[in-house]
Amino acid sequence: MKKVGLCSDHAGFDMKEHVKEWLKGRGIDYVDFGTYSSDSCDYPDFAHKLGRAIQDGELQEGIAICGTGNGISMTLNKYPKVRAGLCWNKEVARLVRQHNNANVLALPGRFISLYDADGILAEYFDKEFEGGRHQRRIDKIPIPES
Repeated sequence: MKKVGLCSDHAGFDMKEHVKEWLKGRGIDYVDFGTYSSDSCDYPDFAHKLGRAIQDGELQEGIAICGTGNGISMTLNKYPKVRAGLCWNKEVARLVRQHNNANVLALPGRFISLYDADGILAEYFDKEFEGGRHQRRIDKIPIPES
């Protein structure tokens, strides 16, 4: 069974709690790396926990949420094995999965509704990487050696 890592800051906490219920409804197990309340906190503290779990092979994918989705994805993308894609609608979620083989779905907790999040989650989890020309591009993401 697939297991997904979750993390958020305070701005993404309510959405993360909603995502947990969505995952349960789909029979997808998860690991919650925090935060565990809506008290103000720093997104890197939680992003690093998810990033390390993917980098170390403990998990294959995750969902990360902060106010804009930007800060948490920037932090996650410091890990070479993480490809976090910020998604604000279903089309972007489809493409980030099919073309970029994202293994972390980043959501902007302050800018999308829970209803929209449901559609984005469905699109992301229902699609698969297309490979082909897209793999060639993904292979070029790491910093080239000089």
